[in-house]
Amino acid sequence: MRRKIYILADMEGVSGIRMPEQVKRDGSSEYEQGRRLMMKDINAAIEGCFEGGAEEVVACDTHGGGGQIRLEEMDDRAIYETPAAGRLMPSLDDSFTGVILLGHHARAGTLNGFLDHTMSSAEWFRFTFNGVELGEIGIEAAWAGHYGVPVIMISGDAATAAEARQTLGDAVECAVVKWGLGRNRARCLSLSRAHALIRETAARAVRRAISGDHDFRSYRPALPAIVELTFNRSDAADAASLRRAVERVDARTVRRRVESLLDIYFW
Repeated sequence: MRRKIYILADMEGVSGIRMPEQVKRDGSSEYEQGRRLMMKDINAAIEGCFEGGAEEVVACDTHGGGGQIRLEEMDDRAIYETPAAGRLMPSLDDSFTGVILLGHHARAGTLNGFLDHTMSSAEWFRFTFNGVELGEIGIEAAWAGHYGVPVIMISGDAATAAEARQTLGDAVECAVVKWGLGRNRARCLSLSRAHALIRETAARAVRRAISGDHDFRSYRPALPAIVELTFNRSDAADAASLRRAVERVDARTVRRRVESLLDIYFW
């Protein structure tokens, strides 16, 4: 079996990103700076994966459906893809050794979580799976868990690391590159220190994962399950309640039953 690692990269938790303007796809200089910073984190993680013994690395840019990565700047040992056609991580399957959630953020409503949200900051307020509140970390880990693949590392702010450990357990490796100051500002490590930390943490996580002597576990919540989604506004719930097999709970909340972890996110 090849030693394969999947990197799912978001943007809010990237090293050096410290204000909302850097993650808004508007062509501004701040956003373009954010893209460059994202590339440096991705390349640091790729380098760490290969240092740790990976033989194949796939990197997926999930922020806003993808499109931030500058292919001409990417480490050419890795393969790049974007989410598509209802698949969070299109090529992920049970042949992968582990998943790295890079540049991630805490779920909606997290105190001092930099740019905290769950999937849609405009629409989503609270997401639960069998009564347990999950953010994107839990949703993506459950998707990987369908294939029996564990999340082995996460990078982002301190609130993100705390959520990862709460959801996935203390085995997950965490690279804390910033600390939220409320929602819209952060204080950050220098880029050189942050990239070294990401590289070293990725290498350590991969070495542990491929050694066979580790306590990483795939995240597989019990099925079938009841998923509830509370929106910020009732009109979003109006629209969601018209979809097949979706039940209206109250003005802002809908629910449905899921039989597969691959159905955890899509509404």
